Amino acid sequence: MTYVQISVIIVTYQTADLIGACLDSVIRQTGHHREIIVVDNASTDGTANLIAADYPAVHLIVNTENLGFAAANNQALSHCRGRYLLFLNPDTVLQEGCLTAAVAYMDAHPEVGLAGLEVLNSDGTKQDSVSLRYLNQRYTSGELTGLPGTIAAVLGAAMIAPRTAITAVGGFDADFFLYGEDEDLCLRLRRRGYQIGYITGARVIHYHGQSERRATPAEVWRRKIRAEYLFYRKHYRPETVAKISSWELIKAQWRLMTLSISLPFAKNKDGLREKIAKYEVLKEELQQGKN
Repeated sequence: MTYVQISVIIVTYQTADLIGACLDSVIRQTGHHREIIVVDNASTDGTANLIAADYPAVHLIVNTENLGFAAANNQALSHCRGRYLLFLNPDTVLQEGCLTAAVAYMDAHPEVGLAGLEVLNSDGTKQDSVSLRYLNQRYTSGELTGLPGTIAAVLGAAMIAPRTAITAVGGFDADFFLYGEDEDLCLRLRRRGYQIGYITGARVIHYHGQSERRATPAEVWRRKIRAEYLFYRKHYRPETVAKISSWELIKAQWRLMTLSISLPFAKNKDGLREKIAKYEVLKEELQQGKN
């Protein structure tokens, strides 16, 4: 059996126009043995057919329903043979030498249970992909003490981990459908004793937000807010969650009032309406949570 150094896992949903460039960029990487596993979440745009026809070496898993990002990644785990797992979004393109840099970093840092790659925008500028604190951590009191390392979480678009570390924590939490699963995984790994790393030089272009192109801003915000509060309920004390909810509701009500007053005078009315939609969803979700 051929030794596999790295298993690349890609979850796809309606990305037929993007997945080819992503797969090509992985295939072009040299210097190590790899395998590619794609899990398609019931795309209707021909994504799975394209992969099956043009990339026969890819291990393709086709779902009959959209199971969400976390559950689909977990599906791939039992098929992985690599020492390392690279979780990669389909709207990414690896740059030359990316995997070599990533593997070298992980080999040199056994204390790291997961590391983010250097994520760039299409114009070459850096994306904000590293967090030093967790969501609303300022409201916590003792829930997040004693964690190893200084990085709290990295962006899930491109991250590498030892297969043993991911197995140790049971993979992703499938209760997260989309959003929040990366932060949750990072926190669980740190509680297991691992540090979170960041690999400068392992560069990847990320065409941000492509998986949500067909969703309205309100739908996107609702998924984000629900994931955020799932994270709070899972990792924070009930009194902390209540404190966060109260302050967030006050903020949502205040922002709705000020944004509505500003709307008639705004030059970018569409951008302002999107912000209003965000706070309307936040207010609705929080009020429902209190019932």
